[in-house]
Amino acid sequence: MTPDLVYLATGAGLGALALWRLTTSSDPLRRVLALNVLAVGIAMILLAAAHGPGGADAVPQAFVLTGIVVLVAVTAALLALAETLGPRGD
Repeated sequence: MTPDLVYLATGAGLGALALWRLTTSSDPLRRVLALNVLAVGIAMILLAAAHGPGGADAVPQAFVLTGIVVLVAVTAALLALAETLGPRGD
């Protein structure tokens, strides 16, 4: 097994697991975490696909880096929204 295949299989597994959790969970925090895991799975698939016989392609790596920055901002906004709209325990 090549490292690219391991990254591809791991990314696909993380994506499938995150989609399952996203569809079965009703808790907003768990859904936000599932979206984060899905984004990591997609990033792993993109990085595995970027590596070719001539070396790594820089464009998918730039997309993944940009996606990480966007993911942090979206996660912060979704967590604030989940806290605002979620049930109060106090």
